[in-house]
Amino acid sequence: MILKYLIFLSCIVYALGSSNDDTRVIGGQNASLNQFPYQVSLRYKGTHSCGGSILDSKTILLAAHCVAGSSSSLMTIRLGHTQLNAQTEEYPVKSFTIHDDYDPFKVINDIAIIKLTQPILLRDGVQAITLPQKDTLPGEDVTLSGWGLTSYPGGKPNDLQFINLKTISLEDCVHAHNASKQPIMETELCTLTTKGEGACQGDSGGPLVDSNGVQVGIVSWGKPCALGYPDVFTRVYSFLTWIKQNRH
Repeated sequence: MILKYLIFLSCIVYALGSSNDDTRVIGGQNASLNQFPYQVSLRYKGTHSCGGSILDSKTILLAAHCVAGSSSSLMTIRLGHTQLNAQTEEYPVKSFTIHDDYDPFKVINDIAIIKLTQPILLRDGVQAITLPQKDTLPGEDVTLSGWGLTSYPGGKPNDLQFINLKTISLEDCVHAHNASKQPIMETELCTLTTKGEGACQGDSGGPLVDSNGVQVGIVSWGKPCALGYPDVFTRVYSFLTWIKQNRH
């Protein structure tokens, strides 16, 4: 696995499934084929490990902890389908760039960019994500998509899942995590709706989008899985300059 034991403990991945249907996120549902055209699966040695989003035809946005300490030669990006086992396009990873101030112990500045060896053919169902032009406020409706575990412990779903969430204030997020040694930074964004709805291992690095389909967050960390604690995302708006400097 890409995730080291320490990061596994601190990083969350969306989606707890019900006992009756382990292919569905609690409070969520299966995604339709072209619903999330920017969604990708990061494969490590051929196995799904993290989500990510298409920035442009040769660039993928995701979390630093998804690639830190790993070799790009063992990574590929798969896209163009909602099912993990679908025989679809797969692109070798040329290189990746991690934020210079990424701290794996505090899990801050958790952002990275992957460069592909060849360009993606952008088309219907495979599109670049839109980046935010304004910051995200508490109380906004947001949507998470990913192939994270549907139970903890448990297995990954084959079908891409999505769930609708609400952003909360940093103050509420800090209060909820007051027993945690992990800091909550202004460069992070938190969501919480209700216990039983949230992220789990495998959603890490994936996109959180607002009601206009603009990516506002990257799945970073939390208490696994959907136990009623806020999930913490890298706040994309805080890193627009860094993205611009490192995407080409």
